[in-house]
Amino acid sequence: MYGFHRVASAVNITTVANPTKNSDEIFKLLKESYLKDVSIIVFPELTLTGYTASDLFLNQLLLKSQNSTLEILLEKSKHISTVAIIGIVLLHQNRLYNCAVVFQSGVMLGIIPKIFLPNKKEFYEKRHFVSGKKIKEQSIIFLGQEVPFGIDLLFSNNSELTFGVEICEDLWAVTPPSNQMAINGANLLFNLSASNELIGKAEYREELVRTQSARCMGAYIYSSAGVGESTTDTLFGGHAIISEYGSTIAQNSRFSLKNSLVTADIDLERLNFLRLNESSFSDGEVSNFRAISIAPIPQIKELNRFIPSTPFVPSIYQEKNSRCEEIINIQAHGLIKRMSHAKIKKVIIGISGGLDSTLALLSTHKAFKIMNWNSTDIIAITMPGFGTTSRTKNNAVELCNSLEVTLRTIDIKKISLDEFEAIGHNPDNLSVTYENVQARARTSILMNTANQEGGLVIGTGDLSEIALGWSTYNGDHMSMYSLNSGIPKTLIKYVIEYYKRNEEIAHIIDDILDTPISPELLPHNDDEIVQETESIVGPYELHDFFLYHFIKYGATPQKILFLANHAFDNYDKETIKKWLKKFLWRFFTQQFKRSCMPDGPKIGTVSLSPRADWKMPSDANIDIWLEGLE
Repeated sequence: MYGFHRVASAVNITTVANPTKNSDEIFKLLKESYLKDVSIIVFPELTLTGYTASDLFLNQLLLKSQNSTLEILLEKSKHISTVAIIGIVLLHQNRLYNCAVVFQSGVMLGIIPKIFLPNKKEFYEKRHFVSGKKIKEQSIIFLGQEVPFGIDLLFSNNSELTFGVEICEDLWAVTPPSNQMAINGANLLFNLSASNELIGKAEYREELVRTQSARCMGAYIYSSAGVGESTTDTLFGGHAIISEYGSTIAQNSRFSLKNSLVTADIDLERLNFLRLNESSFSDGEVSNFRAISIAPIPQIKELNRFIPSTPFVPSIYQEKNSRCEEIINIQAHGLIKRMSHAKIKKVIIGISGGLDSTLALLSTHKAFKIMNWNSTDIIAITMPGFGTTSRTKNNAVELCNSLEVTLRTIDIKKISLDEFEAIGHNPDNLSVTYENVQARARTSILMNTANQEGGLVIGTGDLSEIALGWSTYNGDHMSMYSLNSGIPKTLIKYVIEYYKRNEEIAHIIDDILDTPISPELLPHNDDEIVQETESIVGPYELHDFFLYHFIKYGATPQKILFLANHAFDNYDKETIKKWLKKFLWRFFTQQFKRSCMPDGPKIGTVSLSPRADWKMPSDANIDIWLEGLE
């Protein structure tokens, strides 16, 4: 389903040195995962015997019991196509190895030995095991099956899914084996672990899993031994973690006395295409891994994953202050550098009382505060036209006065009427010409004032408008430094709310946020806004969603539609499709505006600057993108 696969991390009830009981719990979880359409499930380290069996690993009876139990488990699971990864002790060539065995439908697909053996404090694995670090290109006969054996195994469905396996301490190593697995195509990485509980260790463990998923640009699925392990010297809490590309998307509650099964739907299509966009990923040196094919695996019937409707906005509210501070600082210091380099002391900014110009003004004011520059050198100009309402104008004036910037008002109606007369346009004809004359008049005033004052014109257009081409070419499309060019509309609202901490302007911010988005270029009735942008081009929350998935990893229109239907419950499918078509049409036809957009600071991972992030021919054909939606 659009590249999604369900994976699971299981923590089974453990009975130390009793493979039969452990196998029963393993099978329960394996069967449950199969019924839940799980493609691959991982269990804790040394699952069948228990990790803490200690010197019993050297006892013949425990090894015989483990092997005979594994044979029974394989037989019982013949009808289960979910791939299982469990931990076993392997006796091979008079050596014991701590291993993971991968099996599906009763057939062992491969056995992977542990490389890094902890041998300090409460861990003493070298007492029993040897490292498998040199084992490559080998196969062994085990339980009557010929099984690939070594650290050079990757498992694939010969399509979008490839996974690798490492064991516990391997992740803690300076260079985890999963690094090389990822370079060689593994987008799913599984870890069977026995990590004990110490104060603060759970947080560190989760961070380690999460950051490794980011480093490998994949998903990392981790399962650690549970409380049934021996407590002679230490306690195991049974930590199950699933992280995808730097974010933990599922984990369990530790210290459970019952079986634990954590599942998550991983977007492998997204991960694969993200790797295409990271040049450093492809620079990794490919080595010789053996590719092991897996049989068809369960496919999810219904997506069970939260898809954020505002992907540009942080999902964790507690991060708001730090995230907004970072955005504001990027904007402010970008402007400081530009002004310092050009030896310019003043800025010119058009203020409408809308979201974009409000954020640009606030961030500019922040830059001046950082540098102890005089705020009166911020020249804010309101330029009322035929559609300007008193609400937006008053908000603009009040905000400028509160920030103690220089405020000027220049009415553009007469200038526009003169332009209409010069080009022979009937002012009763409210066409695009009527609107664009006003937009260009405003830009002309800003540019000419900048010449007059020796200042820098600050652009206020945001990333969403740039994506849609919702600007007048060589009008509000142009500036000397485009401060908001890296921030989409949904994120601008989020950042402006942060400024409500300043009680003096909080009430102004509230009204600006509550004002419908409008260019205010058409005549109003009774001082009411008659031209709402979102009724013309569509809701910005939808367009920002489309933009993120289209640019971030090149999602197809069909997948974007699928994800949007999952993320939004306030729009029906046909409405979403309608605006998605509009987004694609505008995005393709308006590229020529992006090809000559002014400089501006990049804020997030998505940018449309033609100098760095997005290069596209202005005459690219849109047909195949629209066909996919029919």
